[in-house]
Amino acid sequence: MEPEPPGGEEGGGEEPGEEGLIEFYGSFKEMFEFFCKNTTIHGTVRLVCSGRNRAKTVFWTLLLLASLAMLYWQFALMFSQFWAYPVVLTMSMDSEPKMFPAVTVCNLDPYRFEPISEQLEQLERMAEESLTFLYGPTASARLSHRRDRDRDRDRDKDKDRDKEKDKDRDKNKDRDRDKGRDRDKGRDRDKAIPVQPRANLSTNFRLSQNFSLVRMWEPGEGRKHSRVGFQLCNSTGGDCFYSSHVSGTAALQEWFRFHFINLLAQLPPALARHPQRFQDLVYSCQYDGEPCRPSDYIPFHHPVFGSCYTFNSKGTDPFWRATKPGIPYGLSLILRAEQQEHIPLLSTVAGVKVMIHSHNQTPFLEHEGFHIRPGIATTIGIRQDQVNRLGGNYGKCTTDGADVAVELLYNSSYTLQACLHSCFQRAMLRHCGCGHIYYPLPAGARYCDYRRQPAWGHCFYQLHWRLRSHRLDCFQHCPKPCRESLYKVSAGTAKWPSVKSQDWVRQALRHQNSYSSSSSRRDVAKVTIFYRQLSSQAVREAPLLSENLLLSSMGSQWSLWFGSSVLSVVEMLELLLDTLVLSLLFCFQRFHAGRSPRPIPNSRENSRESREEPGKGQEWDLGQP
Repeated sequence: MEPEPPGGEEGGGEEPGEEGLIEFYGSFKEMFEFFCKNTTIHGTVRLVCSGRNRAKTVFWTLLLLASLAMLYWQFALMFSQFWAYPVVLTMSMDSEPKMFPAVTVCNLDPYRFEPISEQLEQLERMAEESLTFLYGPTASARLSHRRDRDRDRDRDKDKDRDKEKDKDRDKNKDRDRDKGRDRDKGRDRDKAIPVQPRANLSTNFRLSQNFSLVRMWEPGEGRKHSRVGFQLCNSTGGDCFYSSHVSGTAALQEWFRFHFINLLAQLPPALARHPQRFQDLVYSCQYDGEPCRPSDYIPFHHPVFGSCYTFNSKGTDPFWRATKPGIPYGLSLILRAEQQEHIPLLSTVAGVKVMIHSHNQTPFLEHEGFHIRPGIATTIGIRQDQVNRLGGNYGKCTTDGADVAVELLYNSSYTLQACLHSCFQRAMLRHCGCGHIYYPLPAGARYCDYRRQPAWGHCFYQLHWRLRSHRLDCFQHCPKPCRESLYKVSAGTAKWPSVKSQDWVRQALRHQNSYSSSSSRRDVAKVTIFYRQLSSQAVREAPLLSENLLLSSMGSQWSLWFGSSVLSVVEMLELLLDTLVLSLLFCFQRFHAGRSPRPIPNSRENSRESREEPGKGQEWDLGQP
């Protein structure tokens, strides 16, 4: 019986040309022809059918290669876009009752602390000398006149306070005369109260010539363009530069503020607390028609913006839950805008500072907020917007600040400004050895004072310039919050009280709030803050190209260029696997042939002929010599 030629197949029971369970092709050409005839990829069969026409074969070969190149070029574009992690903003609206935002108001009247009053007057005289040097005696004369007028006004107010105290003292004496027992207890109580010592501050406050204001002319501009500033040097007297401004007003305020915070840094913490009363700023407070309670506000003092109060700071009291939009259901305040302790070179604005912000957040009044003009009724409509960021590969953000490298110095929730200020304050402590008085201090640190650190101003302005120019690493360490609330405001104003109503309004305030003023409509302001609508807009980030969309786009491109499906990809993988297996078999055959004995020529020629013409009935020599 004649053996059946293998024909590139194992298992020897199949007919030639039939596919077995495991098929090993006799050559790469046979494998490629089988793939082109049986694959579901369009166009590949033309490579075999056009075998007799070489021009068509070359054409279809180039066409398939071009389609393959275009396909993978599109794939490359898709993956590059996917790995860029772009986002798209989606917006949604919801309408439901929500909590009223936190509101901070300040009187823009920095307090004149009694222990540094002499130093402060000396600083104002130095400012008058600088004004005389820069702008002539007229400007300094006006400042001196205003300072004397404010001093006389304060003296009159002190006299009025003394008269009221004398009246109260007389009443107490009469009451003690009637009740001798209470008088004895009162004496014992007065003896038990210790007298608070006065701060021992040096009165030899002198301004160094290195910090004097000078005018600098722009080179090549003649006398038309100039800058005003003061010089700052390091501890060795070198590396000097000028902190200058084009505006003389801004330069003078910066110069005065620099020395003012040095005076504040000399105050002990026990004396740096400003005794303030709620009635000194807020004459009337109502929310949703109900009067405000003492638990609804938190007082604090700002070195520049004066006495401040934050309403609804925590945002947990159901009293502040907004159920209706409109002016009658908002927060209505009648504020005192008179500047009693006014320091004209520290603050040039008269009125009230108002800021609307989220709950449990520190209000940074130097960056946000708006001013309320005295003698004006201002209505402020607000709308809440929610911003949700993805984070991760799609952007840098933090949920609660726990994963941020900067430790916050503020006892509040995480915000970008709180992180930046904390980072800057810690940079001040590292490089300058002290902290800025505007920001909180960690335990064991001290505020900057040029009596202890003469060159701290040089260090501070260098760091501040690096922060503004993004050369300090605070912006890299402080990401945005992944979720935050923003409030869009729209305001309207009108004169208040009017000319014909100001008399009875003043009388009502006088009887209710001990209001006293000699001016007309220039010392009070009315503010109403309300929700324009309870519907809020939520802005969310979503991936522009997700994994599902990437696979769908790849499938579309594959169908466009080859008209096939996912199974066609499996067929190509099968072709690659068959190519790998056939290559290994050929390598193994050559390796085995090199180690076996060389057959006789006749036997080798017969074997070659049998492989070249299988299936013709030749007899196969299976190992005979």
